[in-house]
Amino acid sequence: MHMQAVELVKRLWDQVLLLDDSKKLVNLSGTPSRLLFTAAELGIVEFSKHISCCSVAHRQKKIFNLIYEIGALKDLIAAYKDENNVNMLHLAARLAPLNRLKTDSGAALQLRRELYWFKEVEKIVQPLYAEMKDSEGRTPHILFTEEHKGLVREGEKWMKDTASSCMLVATLIATVMFAAAFTVPGGNNNDTGRPIAISERSFLVFAISDALALFSSATSILMFLSILTSRYAEEDFLESLPNRLIIGLATLFISIATMMISFCATLFIVLDKSVPWVSVPMAVVACIPVTLFAFLQFPLLVDMVSHTYGSSIVFRPRNHLLY
Repeated sequence: MHMQAVELVKRLWDQVLLLDDSKKLVNLSGTPSRLLFTAAELGIVEFSKHISCCSVAHRQKKIFNLIYEIGALKDLIAAYKDENNVNMLHLAARLAPLNRLKTDSGAALQLRRELYWFKEVEKIVQPLYAEMKDSEGRTPHILFTEEHKGLVREGEKWMKDTASSCMLVATLIATVMFAAAFTVPGGNNNDTGRPIAISERSFLVFAISDALALFSSATSILMFLSILTSRYAEEDFLESLPNRLIIGLATLFISIATMMISFCATLFIVLDKSVPWVSVPMAVVACIPVTLFAFLQFPLLVDMVSHTYGSSIVFRPRNHLLY
């Protein structure tokens, strides 16, 4: 009867995993802690083991976080090993189900999520388990590399395509801003060589925005160039490449915004006295490219920031009540 009960748990849990995310265990029981803590209280080790292993294999972070709160049972679950010598870290090394991968946009973010899961599970298993070989002679690290070869290639292509496109825009901005620094609006004084409009406030805005646009676009170019020349090892997708892409996108946005500010300041200097009514409408129109960039690229930047700096919060254990 005991063995039949364990098999029943496995069958029921497999059926739960077939449901939509909104209908899975977390919502079926209010919080997953109720099932896990009840199993721990009654000493049903097999139930807790199976749910914990499934949470790792199917990337269920809420249930995985509760492993930290089971107390002594946590170490027992972390020491899981089946008849094929597959431990908890082997399960984390396998490629996540397609429906879990689709929650992240882009192959690079998907691979980073997989790497972070592997690192988090590695923290709770015994050090010996990291070098344990399964029945096919594969350690968890070797299995991870084999399972994620395709995702690494896709992530590399996604990173290079994104960096190449953004680098082209940053290069154009840097070229224009460098030329604008030597062709100041309003012209120069023939006697002194100083800009005629140097005393105007608009000229100060032009000078500052032009310098910021040039420096930020140059920084963006360097970041995207470093992405294109990266070695693209698995570990690079965890911190190095996402950080570079975040800095590159942020500085590219700054360069676009300051370029348009510089353009508006030039219009104020040139047209404010002769055709003053043109300056304000043109300044409003100049906001369109900045707004478009925000709508088109900010979601990607937000995803990168949330994945890079929000992962530790996702895997942070919390205190749950049994009832």
